[in-house]
Amino acid sequence: MGYTIAGLKDKILALHPEIAQHGIVPSLTFDADKKAYVLTLTKGPHKLSTYIDKPDASRCMDGHVCVGLALQVAQFIANFQEGE
Repeated sequence: MGYTIAGLKDKILALHPEIAQHGIVPSLTFDADKKAYVLTLTKGPHKLSTYIDKPDASRCMDGHVCVGLALQVAQFIANFQEGE
């Protein structure tokens, strides 16, 4: 693996500054059963959880934006803004 959950979370936030810009609270855990990281984005009553598999996490740590994660983040922000 070669990185920590905190390091991966920091990298995700660096690659997706819109998370902090919109006041979204991220949390990152590892689901051993699914062998994937779980990124949960929360703002008020709105919540989205998405899985990041180990290969995508490694690519993220190398500075590559994961398209699936980018789409999830964009969709969460769009859904949140529609609800305002």
